[in-house]
Amino acid sequence: MRVDYSPDSMGPRSFYRLLTAVVVPRPIAWVSTLTPDGETANLAPHSFFTVACTDPPVVQFTSVGRKDSLRNVEETGEFVVNLAPEPLFEQINATSTDFPREEGEFDAVGIEREPSLRVGPPRVAASPVALECTLHSTVRLGDSTVVFGRVVHAAVHADALTDGRPDVRLLRPLSRLGGNEWGTVGAIQEIARIPYRDLPRE
Repeated sequence: MRVDYSPDSMGPRSFYRLLTAVVVPRPIAWVSTLTPDGETANLAPHSFFTVACTDPPVVQFTSVGRKDSLRNVEETGEFVVNLAPEPLFEQINATSTDFPREEGEFDAVGIEREPSLRVGPPRVAASPVALECTLHSTVRLGDSTVVFGRVVHAAVHADALTDGRPDVRLLRPLSRLGGNEWGTVGAIQEIARIPYRDLPRE
C-alpha cells in the first residue's frame, strides 16, 4: 500500500518538505561569494548541488529564491564551492541564517578564510576541498535559479588525500536529509562495475 501526494493539492511548501525528505542524501555546496564592491564575503550552504559536466568541468547549485549567493554570482561572475566537512557542522548551519547582504558570514560566524588562486571570493581555510568557479550560465525555474559554474581550479588539503586521490573517509563530508536532519558518511561499501560481457546469465 502506498500513500499518494499531489503537488497541486498540497501546495509548494508542503511538497518541498516531501521532496527534500526523499531526495537524500544531498551533498552540500558551501558557497563563498563577494559583493560587487569586494567589501563583503558571503558564505552559505546550498543542498541542491551536483556535478553538471566533466569536460569542461562544471558544477551546479540551486538557489531557492533570490539569495545573496545568487545575486553576488550574477553580478561578479565568480564563486567558490567549499566542501562542507563534519567538524564544521555548527558553523555551516550558522551560515544558513538570513544575514543581511552587507554582513558577511565569514566574520559573523568567525570562520577563517584564505585567498583563492583564480577567483576573487575567498576559500574556507578549514574546508578540505575548494572548487574555484566562474559563472557559466544560470537557468530560472519557477521560484529557483540553477547556477552553473565552470571549475577553473581545485584545491585539496594534502591530509585529505590517499595515494594522491581525495579520500571520503578523510574528507568527512556532511549531507542534508529531511527537515533539520543532516547525514554523515557512515559505512562505506565498495563494488566493481561488471562489464556487459561478464554479466552472469542463466
